[in-house]
Amino acid sequence: AGGRPIHVIEGPLMDGMNVVGDLFGQGKMFLPQVVKSARVMKSAVAHLIPFIEAEKAADEARTGIVAKPKGKMVIATVKGDVHDIGKNIVSVVLQCNNFEVVNMGVMVPASEILAMAKAEKADIIGLSGLITPSLEEMAHVAREMQRDPYFQSQQMPLLIGGATTSRAHTAVKIAPHYDGPIVYVADASRSVTVMQNLLTPETRGAYLAEIQADYEKARTQHANKKGTPMLTIAEARANKADLSFAGEDAPVKPKFIGRREIKNADLSIIAQYIDWTPFFQTWDLAGFYPAILKDEVVGDAATKVFSEAQAMLKKIIDGRWLTANGVVALHPANRVHDDDIEIYTDETREQVAFTYYGMRQQTVKPVIDGIARPNQCLADFIAPKGTPDYIGLFAVTAGLGIEKHEKKFEDAHDDYSSIMLKALADRLAEAFAEYMHERVRVDFWGYAPNESLSKEALIKEQYQGIRPAPGYPACPDHTVKPDMFKLLQAETIGMTLTESFAMSPGAAVSGFYFAHPESKYFSVDKIGTDQLQDMAERRGLTKDYLERWLAPNLS
Repeated sequence: AGGRPIHVIEGPLMDGMNVVGDLFGQGKMFLPQVVKSARVMKSAVAHLIPFIEAEKAADEARTGIVAKPKGKMVIATVKGDVHDIGKNIVSVVLQCNNFEVVNMGVMVPASEILAMAKAEKADIIGLSGLITPSLEEMAHVAREMQRDPYFQSQQMPLLIGGATTSRAHTAVKIAPHYDGPIVYVADASRSVTVMQNLLTPETRGAYLAEIQADYEKARTQHANKKGTPMLTIAEARANKADLSFAGEDAPVKPKFIGRREIKNADLSIIAQYIDWTPFFQTWDLAGFYPAILKDEVVGDAATKVFSEAQAMLKKIIDGRWLTANGVVALHPANRVHDDDIEIYTDETREQVAFTYYGMRQQTVKPVIDGIARPNQCLADFIAPKGTPDYIGLFAVTAGLGIEKHEKKFEDAHDDYSSIMLKALADRLAEAFAEYMHERVRVDFWGYAPNESLSKEALIKEQYQGIRPAPGYPACPDHTVKPDMFKLLQAETIGMTLTESFAMSPGAAVSGFYFAHPESKYFSVDKIGTDQLQDMAERRGLTKDYLERWLAPNLS
């Protein structure tokens, strides 16, 4: 009683958050608990702010009263990318540790990030991204910082994080573009230590020297990499999978040719197809569902977050918070030029809707029992011209309508519920893709009409056929998405693409359907410049353009 509002923040609230930060750092507290603690902290601070503002005039004459934050970071998901769960978690963890964070949201151009860093007099910039094209955008931000005397003179650190980023990529592809410190941050729990080391004069020099030495080592390792032995693209094609398209392996004609939309799909049915393991990964809880609920280290935290997820899932379904829309297209198709698939508008096979240009594995394959493993390409699973074959395309989202609820939680300083909602929307989108694939196999295409699999068997993909998605190992090329979205008319179900080919809403999945009994997932991995050049010529594009989008796959 009678105390000043600022002392409540400086004293008990910050003391509490310091304990939370310490316990998190020691692995005695887990991310869901940290984010919940931050919710309490933010609500209390929001309540006290008006009183603090009222005192400001009186405080001007006094010094040293207001707790100065340990430092300020401007953080953003880079241009072309819509994914922000990881970035928001980092923001919360840093705020818990008395760092000020200016969260700029998603799809933020380099110029706006740098302008905000100047306007806010930030100490550090943080970049996040999930899709592979974001890696090039991060390098672009580094180049822009190098060109700007403001960042040069300040030697402002740039932090790099997100699912596609890595220490090696940061060292080799981003750090050389900027003379200032560039630091790869593996996950939210490391962000606090990184910030403290960079912003404490006593530790900064030694820490940066350590990072520099580590990156130099990474660059040397990269330069000295003998690399996996590679075949020429001609040799790789000569070793392609030689599949049968006759007898039991003969292509099955789909029950319809063309599009079919599923609008406002029943979320209570879709929810039954959720694979929960990635949900726990979002919350930095390691383990497989359902065993994780009994895990001796994270079991209690996992059980609590799981039960709260079930409660929110019920609200999402009962309150129709989210709308799930999907579209499927089934079309005649044939393999051409070894690696490509012509997708035809109709059964006459005269008009090509678009050509999918495949990427083939070029690494030397092991010989097992006298037989060399094939160098695979998705086109191998489609019959050559002369044998009528088919392909499917799909796009699904479970993220329509999410913004209204996100805003409600953010306005209430409730990061926990906001992150939970996004994580559940992502799970529902993946579950919708699983549900839709089952409908295609059993019903729409009908090549496996008698399939009857348990949920566990579905998650383990114990069915015939695959659904590779652009940006994933078998199909790393994001640039095919505009052709897919055009044929699917995806905008009619509320889905669009950003300039970096990220899907919007973020809770979305798109890809192809292959039905051949031998079709399976594989990783293209590294390709040679000969394949890149060949692909550029087949597509009528410049090699430089393709190089930008396929950089992570170039040997």
